[in-house]
Amino acid sequence: MALYAELHRHLGGSIVPRVFWRYLKRTAHPLAEQYPEYEPFEAFYTRPRSSLSEYLELHSLVESVQTIETIPYFVTKLIRGAYVFESICYLELRYTPFYRTSRSRPDAWRIDQMRDIARLVAESGKSDLYPIVMRQIFCMHSLLPYEINRAMVELASQEQDIVCAIDLAGPDTHYSQRMDEWIELFSLARSRGLKTTGHLFETVNGCDARLLPHLDRIGHGIQIPLRFPDLLSGIAERGQCLEVCPTTYIKTGTLPDIAALKDVFQRCRAAGVDVAICTDNAGMHNVRLPWEIEHLLTSDIIDFKTLNHCLDASFRHAFAWPASGKTPRMLLAEMLSAGA
Repeated sequence: MALYAELHRHLGGSIVPRVFWRYLKRTAHPLAEQYPEYEPFEAFYTRPRSSLSEYLELHSLVESVQTIETIPYFVTKLIRGAYVFESICYLELRYTPFYRTSRSRPDAWRIDQMRDIARLVAESGKSDLYPIVMRQIFCMHSLLPYEINRAMVELASQEQDIVCAIDLAGPDTHYSQRMDEWIELFSLARSRGLKTTGHLFETVNGCDARLLPHLDRIGHGIQIPLRFPDLLSGIAERGQCLEVCPTTYIKTGTLPDIAALKDVFQRCRAAGVDVAICTDNAGMHNVRLPWEIEHLLTSDIIDFKTLNHCLDASFRHAFAWPASGKTPRMLLAEMLSAGA
């Protein structure tokens, strides 16, 4: 029985290394010529980067091959792996649709094609064999102009049967100088009935509290309990949840090891702030959600009481989980009780 809700996973980093390498080999991609054997490619693909900016360069590589022709391949493999190997029953898949459009075309044409991309992702995510409730989150991007980011918000508001929220991603060094834009666009999204989340307080560069009141959840947010714990009370009052992705902070060089996350979980729990455990880029990290959870437990970062609280929080804060709020564990317990 699938038991987990995954609230923070990127399409660009979702495909495990071997599946991605096989695709590169079949399509004679230049990277496959550079790495004709799998093991060196895996080492390149999954190695830690020195900064978030360097880490995001690999995202750009994957985005360049995720086109309208290839999206069904990537999404179907993602869904199958999430169901079979991770027991995920609810998935919010985030990406920037503009970066999946035809790059040789003018921007106006690409903006129109974003609708086709979104509907193709939704259709590719449907499977009788691997029945996962999947919704999309559109990522505004700090390197894209206002007009394109606004077009993504407009499109999301028109496609709310498949798109549940708006996010902000990209290099966080570009956030502050465009803060008025982000606040305007998040306010627009909320006025249209969309939920909001944002990559914020992940690194020391992305610590701008002006966006916090405009978010329903906080993508990462680990610098809040680590460096700005005075903000936790406001986050608790607003009922916001942190989307914590443990392996990411090692891969981006944000933390030297995951030991620092112990303070994140403890301070959030003490302040009444919910935390959902997520993977971010499971393929680039070569990890699965159950492994992330096991790693936190065996490294003494969390205990089982905290784990259960986080697992339930992931369903409570899911943007499109059924309104009953019952988790699969609750439903299974009810079934067993009725059987007894």
